[in-house]
Amino acid sequence: MTAYKKGKIIVCSAPSGAGKTTLVDHLRATFPELCYSVSATTRPPRSGEKNGVHYFFLSVDEFRRRADAGMFAEWKMVHGNYYGTPKAFVDQTIEAGKNLLMNIDVQGKVMFDAAYPDAYGILILPPSLQILEQRLRGRRTDSEEDIRIRLENARKEIEFARTGGKYEYTLINDDLRRAKDEIVRITREIFARP
Repeated sequence: MTAYKKGKIIVCSAPSGAGKTTLVDHLRATFPELCYSVSATTRPPRSGEKNGVHYFFLSVDEFRRRADAGMFAEWKMVHGNYYGTPKAFVDQTIEAGKNLLMNIDVQGKVMFDAAYPDAYGILILPPSLQILEQRLRGRRTDSEEDIRIRLENARKEIEFARTGGKYEYTLINDDLRRAKDEIVRITREIFARP
C-alpha cells in the first residue's frame, strides 16, 4: 500500500523590483506540474493583467468580507492595497498531493507560516538597493512617489526577512541566468526531500 503524501509548498518572497516575478515565471515554465497560487488584491490591474490569472481583483469591501470570514491563509496591506492568499486553494492543492508555488511578501509569509509551518521559503534579493532603484525606474510602471515608497519598504522588508523571517534559501539576483539556474536547483532539492 502506498503512503499518502501531501504536496510541498514553496514560498518566494522579495522586495518589489528584485526579479521575483521573472524567477517565479521561470519556475512555472520549467516545472509545468507545479501549481501556482493566484493571490487576491485590491490594487487595480496593470496593463495586460487578467482577473483570475495574475490576481483575483477584488473591491476593498469584498476583500475585507473574505478576510473577516477567515478565507485567507495570509493577508496584508502592502503599498496601500490589500493582498491575500485564498486558503481553500492551498488546502485543496496540497491535499491532492500537488506541489504549490507561492508569491508572498515577507510579512505575509510570517502569517502564512503560522498556518502552513512546513512551507519552504526562498528569499530573493537584489544585489544592492541602488540596483533595485535602477530596476524600479526602468520598469516605468510606477510614479516617483510609488518608487520612493517601494524603496523604503524594500529596506524594511530585507531587514525583517533577515531577522524575523523563515527562509531556508536566500538567492541574490545579480545575474539573471545564474539566478534562474539557482532557483531551479533549489526547487529540485525541495522536491527531493521526504
